[in-house]
Amino acid sequence: MTDQEKDKGQSRKKSGKASGKTGGKEGAGGKDKESPKVSPTGDMLTAHLLAMLNGWSAYGYELAQRLEESGLGQYNKGSIYRILRQMEDSGLVSSSWDTSKDGPARRIYDLTDTGSMFLKNWMVMADMHRNFLKSMLELNPLMSAMSAASGSRSRAEDDSDTESESNGEGDEA
Repeated sequence: MTDQEKDKGQSRKKSGKASGKTGGKEGAGGKDKESPKVSPTGDMLTAHLLAMLNGWSAYGYELAQRLEESGLGQYNKGSIYRILRQMEDSGLVSSSWDTSKDGPARRIYDLTDTGSMFLKNWMVMADMHRNFLKSMLELNPLMSAMSAASGSRSRAEDDSDTESESNGEGDEA
């Protein structure tokens, strides 16, 4: 192992990449100022990559950069290339070698009609899941109360409502 590889390993450990931490800015005391970020995986990552290819062509490196810039976490570039190859094998994207620039040839990716259809279906399914989850939250009184408490009403208001209702029931008896 070269000194440069050792230094890379040390900087990964310090930045949290090797331990699997994602997102958040560390402030004084090492605590995150932002909530932890969740990086999409599986079909969700596929949908993100397809959405980024919608209307333009890109290199794998550019896609990885855009994921990171979008706040979707940091990915190993090799993993992104592997996923893109799997997407190509599935017919979701096509690729060709770009030899127009100086330096080595680079693979450029394009969205296929099948990929576009997958993306549209994914969006429909995401809306269906969102609507289902929303309806479940509205049906479950405990979840509705928790949702309301984190939204426009504070927990203190919820507690005072509960106390006044229990006092009102006690007066009638």
